[in-house]
Amino acid sequence: MQHIEAIRLRNFRAFKHIHLKDIPRFCVMVGANGTGKSTLYAAFAFLRDAMTTNVSAALGRLGGSRGLTEVRSRGCTGPVEIELKLRATLADGRSRLITYELHIDDPQGRPVVTREVLQYRRGSRGKPWRFLDFSMGVGEAVTNELDSVSDEKQLRRETQTLKSPDILAIKGLAQFERFPAVVALGNLIENWHLSDFHINRARPEAEAGYAEHLSREGENLSLVVEYLFKQHRPVFDTILERLKHTIPGLSKVEAKTTEEGRVLLKFQDGAFEDPFLARFVSDGTIKMLAYLVLLYDPTPHPLLCVEEPENQLYPSLLWDLAEEFRSYAARGGQVFVTTHSPDFLNAVALEEVFWLVKENGYTDVRRASDDEQVAAYMAAGDQMGYLWKSNLLTGANPI
Repeated sequence: MQHIEAIRLRNFRAFKHIHLKDIPRFCVMVGANGTGKSTLYAAFAFLRDAMTTNVSAALGRLGGSRGLTEVRSRGCTGPVEIELKLRATLADGRSRLITYELHIDDPQGRPVVTREVLQYRRGSRGKPWRFLDFSMGVGEAVTNELDSVSDEKQLRRETQTLKSPDILAIKGLAQFERFPAVVALGNLIENWHLSDFHINRARPEAEAGYAEHLSREGENLSLVVEYLFKQHRPVFDTILERLKHTIPGLSKVEAKTTEEGRVLLKFQDGAFEDPFLARFVSDGTIKMLAYLVLLYDPTPHPLLCVEEPENQLYPSLLWDLAEEFRSYAARGGQVFVTTHSPDFLNAVALEEVFWLVKENGYTDVRRASDDEQVAAYMAAGDQMGYLWKSNLLTGANPI
């Protein structure tokens, strides 16, 4: 299992310098408009895109033609820095806290990786050992990481030169099992799911095809439902039971292929004999189905990022949805959620909440459990959403 325990960002958009520590498996971010709740997801998206392409292309997707200039915090100079502390079980069966640090700069007007380091402790004490160290496309990687080595001096380091200084070293090395920490990090990044679900994309009939995992915008929802029905019937039945629990009257969901080769979703209300098509059901029903398909994926993502899940859902459904996210995290995944909903927050525990505050043009992040007053209110039986509406999360005014 993999779990991000800490994140540090410097010079990344609204975050001039933030450091999130002791991040839970279910993490909820709340804040006023404009505080940068989406910025953390942008950092995740950048790393994933850089893993599949390169730094230049990933920055282009974030900042357009201005690249690093648009991504770097306004008024700041120096590199954009991203640091992750990741808890992962490696090939020796032991859990390790891996630190990955990445610096991006443009000294000659072109973005390059000026620093890329991966390190972790082999034992329970002492300084972390550095297993990867690259700069400007050249660096060293340890080749005997899997061996029983008792002293860092016994590590064999091999010099490598990348094809370009804007390529991540972990991109190439993640293909080789002899670099287990890089493999663990690469698998995490490549399998991140950043949900940007759109109701209007999920409603239309999909072209007949094959899909095992819900896409970012959800346009393949009917294909995934069909796949689960045919290949993972117990999972499909679980999803239907959970959906029936949250949507009164719903008795059946199925994916049908038409004569024209298109796949459509059909819903059955227990009070009526004839089923009806997805375009006639509520937005909330479609969205809840999509979230359940995502959360009960037979091959779950190690990290889910969901932005404002409360949109199109009745407030009464949000407690159930929060419980589903928490259950997913308990099964070994990790979930980040941003929200504007007091109703959703009322279902969230004290240690699961961070709030964002804008100060002097930049955003700071505060952990709810570090605030003595908020912690005392929660211990006395209050709920987080009510505290937020009462302006007790200082600087995170919901209005």
